[in-house]
Amino acid sequence: MPPRTLYQKLVESHTAAVLDEQNVLLFCDLHLMNEYTSPQAFAGLHEQHRDVLMPGQNVAVVSHVIPTGPPNSAKLRIISQPAPALQASNLRRNCERHDIPLFDTNDALQGIEHVIAPEHGMIRPGMVVICGDSHTTTYGALGALGFGIGTSEVEHVLATQTLVYRLAKNMRIRVDGTLPLGTTSKDLILMIIGHIGAQGARGYVVEYCGSAIEALSVEARFTLCNMTVEAGSRGALIAPDAVAIDYVLARTPDIAGSVLAGALAFWKTLKSDPDATFDEEHRFDASAVAPHVTWGTSPDQVIAIDGRIPVPERQPEGPLRRSTEQALRYTHLAAGAELAGTPIQHVFIGSCTNARIEDLRAAAAVVRGRQVAKGVRAMVVPGSGAVKVQAEAEGLSNLFIDAGFEWREPGCSMCLAMNGDILENGVRCASTTNRNFEGRQGRGAITHLMSPAMAAAAAVTGVITDVRQLEQQHV
Repeated sequence: MPPRTLYQKLVESHTAAVLDEQNVLLFCDLHLMNEYTSPQAFAGLHEQHRDVLMPGQNVAVVSHVIPTGPPNSAKLRIISQPAPALQASNLRRNCERHDIPLFDTNDALQGIEHVIAPEHGMIRPGMVVICGDSHTTTYGALGALGFGIGTSEVEHVLATQTLVYRLAKNMRIRVDGTLPLGTTSKDLILMIIGHIGAQGARGYVVEYCGSAIEALSVEARFTLCNMTVEAGSRGALIAPDAVAIDYVLARTPDIAGSVLAGALAFWKTLKSDPDATFDEEHRFDASAVAPHVTWGTSPDQVIAIDGRIPVPERQPEGPLRRSTEQALRYTHLAAGAELAGTPIQHVFIGSCTNARIEDLRAAAAVVRGRQVAKGVRAMVVPGSGAVKVQAEAEGLSNLFIDAGFEWREPGCSMCLAMNGDILENGVRCASTTNRNFEGRQGRGAITHLMSPAMAAAAAVTGVITDVRQLEQQHV
């Protein structure tokens, strides 16, 4: 057998049938659903008088439309807007009809689908995991092939637990060295996207390797894999090592005895063969990474905090210059100016990219002993009920509240402005989310992507700030 990449091994082990040279019928171990991409799929299923083939290998979560403000006097969260309420009730009805597990609106363990799935042990190395959401790439941090699918594909999976899957190409990104103080995996992935472009990994599944990747915590790896889709990738993978395996075993009490021995033996095979061929490769030096912040309306329109905003006239005529000009018009920034010092009016710490306990600890470390700047509204939205409980037990919630932050209920919240958490026109936000498209957080709102520590620094200074300066003050 010729040498194979980790991606090829995962696809081959889940191929139920080869359809042609480019397409296979792929078995899916786990299908995650949410309230906004599943209704049409269930409707199509019911029109054909079909049942869900494997209900136990499907899990549903209400996460995108759920309100994150304070619950009512009965400590219940109520979705008051008619359209989102209908989406949530439809999901509940469909799950009850087909006996599919559901993390509903007031489930104590409810949260963002890409946060709760791994924290509850649903994701294991070697799995294929799909969801009607592009950030399913998150699960590559545990050596699972995760990717987003469309509504028609959701219907096919519900009926067959399989998917007609077009094969991707293989890309390897090696990162060696050590991330400097004040930088995180969020800065690393923003730097990578800025280098290869928003379409730089289009058609590829990206495998990360190198000493800098091995040094990352699992939560930092989630962030890395989560945002790889912003470079156009169809997946992201990190071969499962002891760090990933320890994370999984701490959350999977069902893996024990002979099952554990078999799992460990299998997980050892989940790596690319030494002579495996990749279609494209990139190398980066982690020691050269600085805190990064987006300046435009695409994740690849990003610079180091000590850099300057691009000047359109210095770029060749064509799409790049036009997109730069349009981004500057939308963000109201000056070409050639420094991004540091730009006033902000809002801070959002949350999303499936950066709302885990490690992210909240990083933000809290910056906030400790400081106050939210005058004129700034700052929000912290935990990624799940479990994260919220842990943060409260550690005193992080009180630290944020005392500093002037809003401590919210779990959910997607302002990441995509589907639940009432919407920025007003012209409001500039320091955000830990994954996308900064026009109108992403509200019509006319301006989003600057950055790490939790950088967002916290912006909150307490009122401007986009190099967090390394604040960390030096703490020393």
